[in-house]
Amino acid sequence: MRDPLALYIHWPFCAAKCPYCDFNSHVRDSVDHAAFAAALRSELAREAARTGRRGLASIFFGGGTPSLMRPETVAALIEDATRLFEAAPDIEITLEANPTSVELAKLRAFREAGVNRVSLGVQALDPAALAFLGRRHDTEEALRALEFARATFPRLSFDLIYARPGQQEAAWRAELRRALALAADHLSLYQLTIEPGTQFATLHARNAFRLPEGEQAARLYNATEEEAANFGLARYEVSNYAKPGAESRHNLAYWRYGDYIGIGAGAHQRLTMPDGMLLAARRHRGPEEWLARVQREGHAVTEETALSPRDRAREALLMGLRLSEGVDPARIAARSGLPFDQAVDMNMAEALIEEGYLHWRPDGHLATTPDGLLRLDSLLPLLVR
Repeated sequence: MRDPLALYIHWPFCAAKCPYCDFNSHVRDSVDHAAFAAALRSELAREAARTGRRGLASIFFGGGTPSLMRPETVAALIEDATRLFEAAPDIEITLEANPTSVELAKLRAFREAGVNRVSLGVQALDPAALAFLGRRHDTEEALRALEFARATFPRLSFDLIYARPGQQEAAWRAELRRALALAADHLSLYQLTIEPGTQFATLHARNAFRLPEGEQAARLYNATEEEAANFGLARYEVSNYAKPGAESRHNLAYWRYGDYIGIGAGAHQRLTMPDGMLLAARRHRGPEEWLARVQREGHAVTEETALSPRDRAREALLMGLRLSEGVDPARIAARSGLPFDQAVDMNMAEALIEEGYLHWRPDGHLATTPDGLLRLDSLLPLLVR
C-alpha cells in the first residue's frame, strides 16, 4: 500500500457533553495536559517505528474538543508527525473547534502551530436550536467565529445539524443561506439521529420530542443539497459538501479505504504493514486507563486483528458507496485481494441498478444515485457479500 497515510489524533475531553453525542468524549474538572501530550507523542512514535517512513497526506485533530488542547501540544505533535513521516508539501492539517469565545481566542495560536484547516462545530444558527442541542455558544458567537476563522485559516469547514424537532423547510433554507454567505468552502450537514446511550435517546424514548421522518426528512435533505449547490458546493459524500478542491482530504482517506493511523483514547486505525498484512486496531476508550497503559507499555492498543480479504472488501464497499464518486472495482480488488464480482453480489447490484438506486458511472465506478443515498443503510446489507 503506497498511498500516503492519514493521521488522526483524538483529544477525548469536552467542556460539556452534548445530549446528541455518542463520541468518545468525557468531561473532567482538570486534565494533566503535559501527561496526555507526552502519551500522544509516545503512541505516534511507536506507530512510526512500525510502519517506516511513509508519506503523510493529512493530520486531523478530533475529539472530544481538540481546541481545548494547548497550542504547544498541537505544535509538538505536528512537528513529530512531519519529522517521522514524509509530509506532503501541501499537507492538510485540520483541527476541530467550538465557536465559544474561549476557544476562539486560541485559534490564532493554532494557526501559528501549523494548523491550516479548521472545522467549526456551529451546529445551528437558531437560538432555540442551540439551546436544544446543548451548545455552549450563541448565534452571535458562531457568526463571529466564522468570520474570524475565514480570515485566519486558508481553509474552513463547519458543521450544521438539521432535521431538528419542528424544523420547517423554509426556516432551514434561510438558516443555511445565512451560514453559506459567510463561509462556504466546505460544509458537513448532519441529519439529527438518536444514538443509543445519549441523553437524547432517553428523552426520545419518553416522547419528549419527535424528529422529522419520511417525506419531511427527505425534503430537508433535498433542500440542503439545493442550497449548497446555489453557493457552488457539491455533495461529495452523504453528509459533506464542498467547492471543487476543498474536499476533506483526510476524510477521503477513510472513504476511499486508505491507510490511517489513529492515536489517543478510543482511536481506531487501519494500517498495512511492510509484509502486506492489513491490521485493524483500536485503543482503550477510557482516558485515564489509556494514559496509564501508554505510560506503562508505550501504547494503549486493546485489540489488533489482521483483516481477511472478505473483511477488507466489505469495509471498502461500506465506506466507498457513501461517496458520490462511488467505488472503483479495480481498487476494491487490489485493496482486498478479491475480484470485484466476489466482493459484491452482482445479481443484487444489477437489481438495484434497475430500481434506480445504483448506477455505473462513465469512469467505471459503481455509485449510488440520489435515491440510493437516501436508502444507503438499507442497500448495503443487500449488496455486500
